[in-house]
Order: sequence, then structure tokens, then C-alpha cells
Amino acid sequence: MTLKADLFFSFRSPYSYLAVGRYRDMTREYDLDITLRTVWPIAIRDPDILFTGNPAAPRYILMDSMRSAQMLGIPFRWPRPDPVVQNLATREIAKEQPLIHRICRLGQAATRRGKGLEFADEVSRIIFSGEVDDWHEGDHLAKATEMAGLNLAELDAEVLSDAAALDAEIAENQDALEAAGHWGVPTLVFEGEPFFGQDRIDMAKWRMEQKGLAKR
Repeated sequence: MTLKADLFFSFRSPYSYLAVGRYRDMTREYDLDITLRTVWPIAIRDPDILFTGNPAAPRYILMDSMRSAQMLGIPFRWPRPDPVVQNLATREIAKEQPLIHRICRLGQAATRRGKGLEFADEVSRIIFSGEVDDWHEGDHLAKATEMAGLNLAELDAEVLSDAAALDAEIAENQDALEAAGHWGVPTLVFEGEPFFGQDRIDMAKWRMEQKGLAKR
């Protein structure tokens, strides 16, 4: 029996990047279907939190994501450019956000095609791995999308023609995450139970094994 789960994911979250490839590997090895559910980064969804939270948080997140990547053997560098246009000194978020709006809508369009997990894995690599600069230019996104089994031109056309509906689906994803009992990413929800963080993958797998997770 195929088990099913949802992965709530942000294209700006380093921890989402560190988790998505490992969850994708699980779907390859096990009879498991994980649906990617894109949410807006907190900087877009609720920027006030960035202004009221502890100013040490960004430094800690960068340090911790770097050492987590080192421990896991996953290449990592903070994106160039950052998907969210933000003044890191003042934490001010720009009104115009062409990169994160496009990439989140592309992710939701990929989910519509049953390829969200693959798209998030391939695209996160070019954003966070440090293997390319200017991930948003040239053919980097097109190649990553092709690796996921999709066509970037087709997805971009849908993003332009159906942006409002895609945004509504992304908002629904956020509502579903909160209904499951969490607010952050990455969060895997399996049978209503949330597993938050890239360090809860083994625990999520343990729970799924209790429910009959079997190798393909």
C-alpha cells in the first residue's frame, strides 16, 4: 500500500533545501508518495516577525544551516541572489519580489503536475548548493526544471496566466500547515501528524514504518 504525506516547503528556507533531497530519496526507495506544498517564506508571509524577532536569529540560522550541511555532506552556500529581495542589515523587505513570487508559483505549478518534489529538489540545488551564481539567469532554471521532468517555458506560461489561482493554492497550503499544528518549514505531515525540521526525517520514517512503509 502506498503511503502518502505532504511536505510543506519554502524556496528560501535552507532547512527545506537540506530536507527535500532526502525526502525525495525516500520516495525512490519506499512505496511512498510525498506531495510538495509550497508556502511563502516568512519574510513574504509575515514580515513583521522579522522586525520583532531576536536580531541574533539570522546569524544563528546561517551558522546552523552551514554546519548541518557539512554534517550531512550536502553542498551549501547562501543564495546568490537571495530569492527574497531584502536589506539584511535593516531586515527591510522590498515591495517588489519578482524572484520569490516566480519560483513559488513555479513550484505550485509543478505540484499540479505531480512533480513538485522533483522540482523543489532540483531547483533548490541551484539556489543553495553554491555550484552556480545568478541561478535565476541563463539556462540554470530551465536545466533544473528539465531534470525534474518538466518544461520551464510551459510552467512560466502558467505562472503568467494563472497567478491568482496559484497564489490562492499557496495560501491554502499555509492554512493546511497551520491546521496540522505547525507554522514552519520544512514540515512533513503524515496522517495528520507534523514533523518539523530537517532533523526529523528519521523520526518521520520511523512513524511511517509503524504504518507499513515498505520498500518498492
